Amino acid sequence: MAEESLLERKYFDGIYIPAGLLVFGTVIVKSEWTLYAALVALVLGAIKYWRMLPNKILKPNVFQEFELKEKTVISHNVAIYRFKLPTPAAILGLPIGQHISIGAAIEQPDGSTKEIVRSYTPISGDHQPGYFDLLIKSYPTGNISKHMASLQVGQTIRVKGPKGAFVYTPNMVRHFGMVAGGTGITPMLQVIRAIVRGRAAGDRTEVDLIFANVTQQDILLKEDLDALVAEDKGIRVHYVLDRPPEGWTGGVGFVTQEMVEKLLPKPADDVKILLCGPPPMISGLKKATEALGFKKAKPVSKLEDQVFAF
Repeated sequence: MAEESLLERKYFDGIYIPAGLLVFGTVIVKSEWTLYAALVALVLGAIKYWRMLPNKILKPNVFQEFELKEKTVISHNVAIYRFKLPTPAAILGLPIGQHISIGAAIEQPDGSTKEIVRSYTPISGDHQPGYFDLLIKSYPTGNISKHMASLQVGQTIRVKGPKGAFVYTPNMVRHFGMVAGGTGITPMLQVIRAIVRGRAAGDRTEVDLIFANVTQQDILLKEDLDALVAEDKGIRVHYVLDRPPEGWTGGVGFVTQEMVEKLLPKPADDVKILLCGPPPMISGLKKATEALGFKKAKPVSKLEDQVFAF
């Protein structure tokens, strides 16, 4: 979460103005008590400031329950799920680039139940207190995704975190090259939004994203991505479809080494490649990036790796 300015309106309304009125009123009514009034204002202001600080909710080793507040259906198998945090000022406390774990007891074909845990990256952030949003595509063979699709408003899920080796910090690299497939767009969107929010504070990071899908209807959050591109000249999105419609002007087929070479930044010490998508795609892209001169991707990615797979 970006650091808040102490000059924000809420601090004036909730702390500075009441404290000033207390001291000013004391000066008028009984000036010899001014010092005491100032001390009282300082103590009360500190208490109010502490109470206004966002409360981070996530616990890395403990599952907590969160209630489904709203469900927005995007297509027959995709929806955005909004979960309520305990208070309107609460935040998950999820660093940009990390994810949460969702656990559920799932009934198995033999009638038994098994604890299943899967990882998801919210499309919301800590700059949006009171809730978090998950974009989830349900699959016929999916355990947690099918469970999520069956949820009704008012029901709960079990969540713990943060998890993951990647944490974004402003200007950590000069240029990100990203490749996402399907719902693999979620961590990329989280990072891109953080970059755009950080422009005013001096974040100069550039992004080129290749977003691969089967059909045009499968492109998730396209309006959001297009809006970010229109807003920020340092963000570029290149769409690739396996089955494009007639008249399609974007990329066609699988994401190839040639596409990566043409659309993403060249290897350099201040360039990082981020990958998220189906395992076969990630495996192929690790080989492609190595062939293009990037440092060989490791089986399990670490923050310092030049090619990082979520």
